[in-house]
Amino acid sequence: MRVAVLAGLLVLLAGCLGPVSLHHAVLGYDRTVAQIEQEMLLLNIARLRHRHPLHFTVTSSIAATFDYRTSITAGGVYNATPGLFAPTFTLGAMAAENPTLSIVPIQGREFTERVLTPVHEGVFEFFVFQGSPIDMVMRLLVDGIEVQTAEGRFDRFMLNWPSRPTEYEEFRRVALHLAWLNANRKLFVGRLSFTETVRAGLRGPPPADEIRTAMEKDYRWRQVPGTDLYELGRRVTGRVVITNYDPRGMTDAARAELNTLASGNPASFVLIDIRSEHPGGDWPLFGALKLRSFNRILEFVAEGGSGVAEFDVAKDSRTGPVESNPSRVLAIEITDSAPSAEAPHTRYREQYYTVADTAWDRAAFRLLYQGFQMTVTDVSKVGLPITISK
Repeated sequence: MRVAVLAGLLVLLAGCLGPVSLHHAVLGYDRTVAQIEQEMLLLNIARLRHRHPLHFTVTSSIAATFDYRTSITAGGVYNATPGLFAPTFTLGAMAAENPTLSIVPIQGREFTERVLTPVHEGVFEFFVFQGSPIDMVMRLLVDGIEVQTAEGRFDRFMLNWPSRPTEYEEFRRVALHLAWLNANRKLFVGRLSFTETVRAGLRGPPPADEIRTAMEKDYRWRQVPGTDLYELGRRVTGRVVITNYDPRGMTDAARAELNTLASGNPASFVLIDIRSEHPGGDWPLFGALKLRSFNRILEFVAEGGSGVAEFDVAKDSRTGPVESNPSRVLAIEITDSAPSAEAPHTRYREQYYTVADTAWDRAAFRLLYQGFQMTVTDVSKVGLPITISK
């Protein structure tokens, strides 16, 4: 009976060890990989600060084998003189973990081009749509504002680098102005959508086969109201724009015209159109945001491009109250001793680089981390992985 009870306890113990160990291992690996990627970002910021090249290494895969073993030994001691038998029992349980990690040094032409190529306008739209403050996104992702004429010709440029203080101050004030409009639901950031049409002088409905062929190519036939003309139209999703009016209230022709102006710029530009007859229009602006590459973003945070730190800039008198206006978009504290807080940090050349422990800086670092994830996509085909077994 004792043997049976002990054996049951041993099986129960082994069953408890397995799920608990697996739970801790999965969460532990997840925390470790996330921490490594965060430290890798800070490490490259430190490298750029010292004018050293970027280099990234990511964990491509983790394979772990879990081994759970149980044992029971039964024995006894028999003393013939008193006629006693003393049974003995030994229980044993073991849990072993054997992880194998594959890490990939990110290098080669494809990744280098992704790091050095300016980000796409869709990335800017995505971050703003997800709720990131537009002034934070602008200060981190935008290299400057190209002011244009109403016809789309270049007029002047506001560089978002503190080494050009006059332009930098104007850029910061524009970012605060847009943040104020956005906080009050007076700013529209998104893609233009309109119907591109071609008129045909048909006196009756088009044949069924033409309707079917048009639908297969995403076109639609419709009769122009009050006429005998028919239009062949297609819904078009165009470029990203920033406006202080709702483009959906415009006609298709007006949206198509605005999209034509936006299409005059590369895909790394975002058209901005702040009109005088709409909210915030006492500071009208027409131009485009020029987006940075990921390498340029890290250089800006590291002050590697100019060696000049960001500074305080007050909002314009035409701008209403704003919630936050820190002097630096992402403050990285450099100390000789290890930080006491749990903020992301790394060590480089006997110094510690730590993300400042504020709500703004944590959000800005999260934005930077997400930008890194969008830059480094599939690493399964990048070089040969380095496998580490424990």
